[in-house]
Amino acid sequence: MGFFFDKDIKAKVLDGKSSRKVLAHCDDVMACHLFFEQGGRGTLHSHPHTQICYVISGVFDFTLSGETRRISAGDSVCIPSDAEHGLECIEKGELIDIFTPERKDFLP
Repeated sequence: MGFFFDKDIKAKVLDGKSSRKVLAHCDDVMACHLFFEQGGRGTLHSHPHTQICYVISGVFDFTLSGETRRISAGDSVCIPSDAEHGLECIEKGELIDIFTPERKDFLP
């Protein structure tokens, strides 16, 4: 636990259309800021972490457990542990993802 300063946080390029910054984390929780260009994708996947996704800007087609819904700025998705989910970016945008517990696989 402690302070995390944006100037010290490097974005990790995930592919040509998306990147992620780990904003803060401890054993119990993690916050990430994701950046997507139009056409960027988060391929369908699952993990044991519970996740909340909050849309800062943009438009996304978000799939959760086989149901796809269009979400945009101000919308949120709560993703249960082990639920299959993914997204496609329709209009350039940014998301905040919160995980519990932290995603150790996101750390260097």
